[in-house]
Order: sequence, then C-alpha cells, then structure tokens
Amino acid sequence: MASNTPSSGCPVDHSNVEASKCPIDHTKMPKSSTDHQPSLQAFMPKGNQNVLVNPSNNMPVFPEQTASNTQQQQLSTQRTVSSIPKADRYESAGPSECPALHDQAHSDKWIYPSEQMFFNAMKRKNWNPQEQDMKTVVPIHNIVNEQCWKHILEWEKMHENQCGGPKLLRFEGKAKDMTVKARLRSLVGYQLPFDRHDWTIDRCGKSVRYIIDFYEGKANTNDPSKPSFFLDVRPAVTMEGVWDRTRRFFGF
Repeated sequence: MASNTPSSGCPVDHSNVEASKCPIDHTKMPKSSTDHQPSLQAFMPKGNQNVLVNPSNNMPVFPEQTASNTQQQQLSTQRTVSSIPKADRYESAGPSECPALHDQAHSDKWIYPSEQMFFNAMKRKNWNPQEQDMKTVVPIHNIVNEQCWKHILEWEKMHENQCGGPKLLRFEGKAKDMTVKARLRSLVGYQLPFDRHDWTIDRCGKSVRYIIDFYEGKANTNDPSKPSFFLDVRPAVTMEGVWDRTRRFFGF
C-alpha cells in the first residue's frame, strides 16, 4: 500500500483526492491497523490502471460526469435514485472485506448513472455510443433494472424475515458467459439472451446470488418502435437455489 495512504487504512490515496470527497465511508473502516486491510488493487479494472472502479458495480468510484473530447452534444448529469435498497456492507471477490460505498452519495438506495455517466461508460468499454440515444437508453436501462428487482422480490417472498428484507449487495454483467439453461433453450428453437447479469443480494447478512438472462420480447403491435424485454430471473444453482426453484415449480 502506498506510504501516503491515511493511517485509517483507506485504500484511496488522499494526496490525489480531497478527504472530504473520498468515496470510502471512514466510519466503517477497520479500527485496528492489524485488521485485514483491503488493497487498492481491488478497485482497479483489469487492463486500465487510470480509473478507480468499484467492483460491486464495475463503475468508476468517482462519477465520470465530464463530457468527452469528441462529444458533440451536452448530456444530462442528473441521476435517478432507484427503488433498490443498497446493502451496507461490501463483498469482494477475494478473502477481504472492503467498506466502499457504492456511490459518493450516502444513500440507502442504488443510484442510476446519468446520461453523461452512461455515455462515458460505453466509451470506456470501446462501444460506439451516440449522444442522441442516451435520452432513450438510460430510462430503458433503469426500467429494466427495476423489473429485475421486482422479480427477485417475488422469489424472496419464500424467505420473509424480520431484518428489513433483501438488499442488493453487488452485480456484474456476464454477457459472454451463457447459462446452461439459455443454451438448452436455444437447442429447441428459442433465441439466445442478449445479456446476462448476476445479482448478489444480502439476505440478513447472507449473500445469495441470482442469475438474470435478458431476452428481446415480442414486438408491441400498437407501437413497434417501443422496446420489449423478457427477463428470466432465478436463483443460482446452489443447494438452496435448487430447493427454491423446486418449491416454486410445485407451488409450495
């Protein structure tokens, strides 16, 4: 860890970032220097060491709200607060726990990216975004995510509890990782999904993963230009996930 890292163990270098703007909640940092400390490397995307990325959502720790050099139109920097509760703990892929906030605002809900952030994210991933499409793409993105959460809540009714309900811990896109179910469906004539996400929720301190396949839905006969999606949301294939699928299939 860099020598100028604060003694609190914050993984963000405060020589480059004002302490007041640090995205790490210092009230949740380990109190002892002997506690397991997260590495700054956990926040770095592979192949790009210039942007701090939050592994919980693969988005920059500091929102990219600045227009790119090649941008022709001004985009909105306004963000929409989702209905999705945000877990107050962080789960990394490794053995350590890192107390990073999911965004700079101390909100108990996940916050959707602005048009500018969405555009910059697509540029960073070497896609070819068009400024004029952002006013349509961003609302669709938000609506689809809200629908994903509603489907998860339907599954979670089998696990109603007294700890305030499930909260979204982290998510990751896996468009290139085709699920077994999607492959089997394609063998009998169904289309392949155009995207896949894995969402991990916090259920009373327990991490539970859901798999989501995104399909193009049937065209709206009244408005063919209106996009339509079908979401296949189900628990991951674990002992508990298989049992939940069985219970739901037989209705008990």
